[in-house]
Amino acid sequence: MSSYPVPDAGVPVSAGMIVAVPEGLLASPLRNGRELGESDRSALVVGGTQGIRTGGRTVFLKVVAVTEAVVTRDGQVRAGGRPYDHATLGPLEDWLDAQAGPGVIDGIAERADLDGKYVKGRYRRLLSAAFMIRVLVLWTLMPDAQVSDVILALAGDLALLPWSRQWHPASERACPDWRKALGPAPLEELQATVLAAAADEHAGRPGQSLTIGTARPLAVHSADGSLLRVPDTPANRAAPGSVGTADDSAAWPCVRLFPLSNCLTRSLLAMPWGPAGTDKTASEQQLLDVVMRDFPHVLSKGQVWLLDRLWHGTLRLKALARLTDFAVRLKSDIPLRRISEIFPDGSYLAEVSGEGVAMTVRVIEYDVHVEGQEVEEMFCLVTSLLDWRDYPGPEFARLYKWRWDGSDCATRRCRSGWR
Repeated sequence: MSSYPVPDAGVPVSAGMIVAVPEGLLASPLRNGRELGESDRSALVVGGTQGIRTGGRTVFLKVVAVTEAVVTRDGQVRAGGRPYDHATLGPLEDWLDAQAGPGVIDGIAERADLDGKYVKGRYRRLLSAAFMIRVLVLWTLMPDAQVSDVILALAGDLALLPWSRQWHPASERACPDWRKALGPAPLEELQATVLAAAADEHAGRPGQSLTIGTARPLAVHSADGSLLRVPDTPANRAAPGSVGTADDSAAWPCVRLFPLSNCLTRSLLAMPWGPAGTDKTASEQQLLDVVMRDFPHVLSKGQVWLLDRLWHGTLRLKALARLTDFAVRLKSDIPLRRISEIFPDGSYLAEVSGEGVAMTVRVIEYDVHVEGQEVEEMFCLVTSLLDWRDYPGPEFARLYKWRWDGSDCATRRCRSGWR
């Protein structure tokens, strides 16, 4: 015996219940039949039913998914498909699709070359590549959560639907296998897409550009060392180590970070890290070596990198100049040999040498007022950009303060007082 048409009889309603409505019956309640617009504050209604009147008890529903229905022999209405076919990252993904085109994550998932050694049969049915990419992204915002909790958070209200095949979150074992099957390539492609979308969004706003040069504009980036405290365990004391005391009695062990950031968007492009080390200079020199060895794709000739006055050595900076351009603050004890006249912008060419090699740089000197100091402080920058006409010294002086905005904001530390 069929239960359709559904009899006109009320049933008890409570929060958390799921209601299924044929898609074609949803209608606008406006008297003139006009579709709801952004300025309208109204719910849709089910067409062909009694009109809703002020004061009448009404059930308000939220659309969780639009999918095919599966009706059992006894009339139960269930949802066809699987939760991970409908889950998204919400506003984050809406922004990405608006900037980079619809279906970014789904497209990356379709191009992913899954390692069949890790996912097959039951594991492949439990999840999908697109859903797992979203899980990994959301997991970065829930670092202390179990992966099963991340999956439930991503599924949201989808987990409440009566699916035709009963759904359970994937096990703690299945998720790492899916992560191995994906490999790094899909996440690297997603990172590149997000960074490009962020840069395009800023570039499209009036006055929202941070470059130097006219004939060959360069985007301004920064790289700077920082310390991150880690849990005080014997293993961390032995491996990352601590700083500030010779006997390792510092309150916390630390790792040394070397964030690479876009100064304007604050986008974190890479984060090499290593032991804290007792010698800051040696530790950060090693991390710059890691950058050039493991992250050369982050560096390009369309950039200029602002570096601290920690001296990385002529040999290392010469290698860096082959990949990108830089401006580094120079310590007063680093000797320079001037090899040109002083240009109209106040800069000049000089030779810096060490470790058996020499390099020609341009020197830019200017004074900075530091809050709390009566006497101005001289800043001396050396850059691999030798053309003073296209990259004038005053422009570098204006841009160098962005090093703190770029690097320090990437690690949630902002310095103030520099003008």
